Amino acid sequence: MMRKSLSVLCLCLAILTPVFTFAAEGTDAPTIRFLPAGTQEVGLSAGWMMNHRLTGDHVSKPQGPAVIPSWGILLNDAPGDRWYHGQVSIGAEIPYIVTTRPIMSYGVGFTPRIKYTLTMSPQLRPYVEFGGGPYWTTLGQRVPEQGTKFNFIVHAGFGVSWFLTSQTAITASYRFHHISNAGIRYPNLGLNSSLPMSGFSFYF
Repeated sequence: MMRKSLSVLCLCLAILTPVFTFAAEGTDAPTIRFLPAGTQEVGLSAGWMMNHRLTGDHVSKPQGPAVIPSWGILLNDAPGDRWYHGQVSIGAEIPYIVTTRPIMSYGVGFTPRIKYTLTMSPQLRPYVEFGGGPYWTTLGQRVPEQGTKFNFIVHAGFGVSWFLTSQTAITASYRFHHISNAGIRYPNLGLNSSLPMSGFSFYF
């Protein structure tokens, strides 16, 4: 557990160090502005997948690192300053997940995503997100819960973006995701996991 925690910490620091360096180059405090509709976002997040045994039939407990590059585009301007006002974005991401326990495996997918970001503060912006799509993993057919290598992955989560400039933000998030083959072949118990992550985003 200590080794895993240190690995996650080092990975997060490696990701965020360039962002802090970029932000520190300016001498004046930046003016943070809301972004207009049509603004695009590219991001990279990383974290550690922690599996949940929801029933007695879930006997394996896969876990390991995840790296998720993403893209999105804002659909509306910032609507106002009430706490529930926000901006909607749609996009996609490519989840890449490696399991180190109980066996080594690799998985990659493509997941369209929708995100709702609250605009009550120009610098600190909480959000919720939902996504899902096809997912292929070598874990399939090697653990009792997965009958195929081709699966689907769906997730729901929340997070917060801290804007360093109007175009740069660091993020911290949590998501719950489910991997299964939608009944294509049995067994199909599915894998359910928590995935805490940190990362950064650029807007243009």
